[in-house]
Amino acid sequence: MSEGSFSLGNYLPGEAPDLAGLAKCTHCGLCLNQCPTYRILGVEMDSPRGRIYQMNAIAQGRIEITPEFALHINQCLDCRACVTACPAGVPYGSLVEKARGQIERALHRPYWQHWARRLIFAHLFPYPERLRWVATVLRLYQRSGASQAFRWLRRHGLVPKALAHAESQAPSMPRHFFTLEEAPYTPAHGPQRAHVALFVGCIMPLAYADTVRATIRVLARNGCAVDVPGGQRCCGALHIHAGERELARWLARRNMTAFANAETVIVNAAGCGAALKEYPELFEDPAERAQAQAFASKVKDVTEFLVTLPWIPPTGRIAARATYQDACHLAHAQGVRSQPRQLLRGIKGLELIEMRDADRCCGSAGIYNLTHPELSQKILAEKLEAIRAVAPDFVVSANPGCILQLEAGLRHEGKGIRVVHIVDLLDRAYGGEG
Repeated sequence: MSEGSFSLGNYLPGEAPDLAGLAKCTHCGLCLNQCPTYRILGVEMDSPRGRIYQMNAIAQGRIEITPEFALHINQCLDCRACVTACPAGVPYGSLVEKARGQIERALHRPYWQHWARRLIFAHLFPYPERLRWVATVLRLYQRSGASQAFRWLRRHGLVPKALAHAESQAPSMPRHFFTLEEAPYTPAHGPQRAHVALFVGCIMPLAYADTVRATIRVLARNGCAVDVPGGQRCCGALHIHAGERELARWLARRNMTAFANAETVIVNAAGCGAALKEYPELFEDPAERAQAQAFASKVKDVTEFLVTLPWIPPTGRIAARATYQDACHLAHAQGVRSQPRQLLRGIKGLELIEMRDADRCCGSAGIYNLTHPELSQKILAEKLEAIRAVAPDFVVSANPGCILQLEAGLRHEGKGIRVVHIVDLLDRAYGGEG
């Protein structure tokens, strides 16, 4: 890169780094043991403090954006545990996400990687109907003999390791997907206490269609009229984490338009909720930023909304032991911790047992378990050990990525422990159809 291309140190022009945010880091090191990659690798440059040091060095023109810099930045799970631990209030999540945006603009990927990313991020996830087609193919594969044949080949070492791992992480597709046309409006049960709009995202209506339906039923049981607006798309979280910020802005604009008339936007996926609440960070134009701030102020995770409504506790009983896995982007990014536990304690017969380090990352982190499988599995091993120690009947979470990751890990162990979304347990206690 020539010096003429630098607008600030060695950063490219456009969306300059947050120098004030970088300057907040005092290099105290309280983030180190909270960082999954530092705990496993023990490398300073793979800690939040080390990554901030590298970002500062680029801003000061001491180093350039190189593949080595990209390696350390992209090995971060963006779990935000360091944000919770940081006494100085460093906005690490937005710092690392902006750095990834710079990396994607500054470095050239191999031709096949470039087109694979374009296919996934630009031509697949933004379009619900295309995702539904892919999910339909996956469902046919899972319900046919093809899946059994693949696993036979895998057992005999005849399948590439990366492909075998990806297949093992795939969600089990339900018989019926949820579509936006299925339930555009659901009236409240009894007197109406609120009118909300449900954001369904891209993965939930396919892999967890019944959880979407359960969310609508639980909200209705609590006196909410529920809209499911048409025109909504993927939240853009995967794009933000991957440095595809222009595509994320495109998605944000469409979602803000789709929910323009909503009083409250309810989300049942922690990663989506965090992305929606952080839409203002995508925009530098004052008018668009103000629009994003107005939208973000309406976004509520379903658990935080129910507790503040306040909720009507179910009368049904679930006699079981459960432990709660904090989704990183619910606990660390949104600060929602006590509300899910309050809801679980309100289910009769359910014994809630806290696992050790419940708010440590499980290693899913969007598609991290596919892009960094070895690190992801080592992080998952920490979580599985904590789950084994409390021996629950259910592991409860509020994010599809966590559920997928934990399901895959526990299935491999053959322990018979079920992983469920918190809304599914609530719906069951209310006597729902799920």
